[in-house]
Amino acid sequence: MRRGIGRWATATAALTLAVVITGCGGEKPLPPDVAGELPTQVPVDAPAAKSTEEPPAAVEGMGVAPSARPSPSATPTVKPKPKPKPTRTAAGPLPKPKPPIETKLPPPPPKPAPAGCKPSHQGTKATNSQVKAALSDAAARTYWPTSAPDIKIPLSLMKATAWQESGWQSDIVACDGGIGLMQVMPATADWMNQRFGQSYDINAYRDNAYLGANYLAWLTKYIGDMYFESDYRLDASLCTAELNSCLLNAVIAAYNYGHNAVAREDQPLAIPNPQYVRNVRALMTECECLSY
Repeated sequence: MRRGIGRWATATAALTLAVVITGCGGEKPLPPDVAGELPTQVPVDAPAAKSTEEPPAAVEGMGVAPSARPSPSATPTVKPKPKPKPTRTAAGPLPKPKPPIETKLPPPPPKPAPAGCKPSHQGTKATNSQVKAALSDAAARTYWPTSAPDIKIPLSLMKATAWQESGWQSDIVACDGGIGLMQVMPATADWMNQRFGQSYDINAYRDNAYLGANYLAWLTKYIGDMYFESDYRLDASLCTAELNSCLLNAVIAAYNYGHNAVAREDQPLAIPNPQYVRNVRALMTECECLSY
């Protein structure tokens, strides 16, 4: 969720994956355990971002046009069947994106951290079992219940992103300001809380996981609407050798480099951080964290 230089450097897609803190050096833009109950409500679409698919109230109030038949009672009214949602058949993203619908955009990524800076730690570090539970809960939530309830964040993506970002260290603070498991930037957390009417605490490891998942879900909808005709599948089987071929790779890239570096009006889909994307994709199938 932030732009920095270097995060967690993972090994290649081999059997052994080494983790190195990336909060201070290398390619990176983005984005302890505390007491208290977590928000129980799921994020809902803000009124300002009301779906354009909803008909105006005036149109709804007019109802259906009168029947041309002389006697409605003599002829039963047959309601038309709803049209099925079109199935996307095109391979890869649109060469020219549709204009974005979302108007409330995340803040820009921060400046890269100074060279040689080392991350710090604050609070109490959550155990692997606690982190696993938090990531699992966050992946199971529905973040767009009204306009895009089919958006789901794969648990493997949650685990891999948290490992790449922090090595599952809930108490880590990067040099560029990223906090916790998902290395959420404070400004990004504030934007998401306002956008979705929530009060997630960036310093609580469970809320940090929710913030990371919420941002992944927002990126899925934003990029999916622009380039993939609202096909929100984060499915690795849809990807080819070209990194810009699928939504999954685009969402991973945008989590690290920011949405505007990946999805831009009148520009083809871009992957400015290929190594980061390859790292997370490898971790989704080979990370030791998958066995926790």
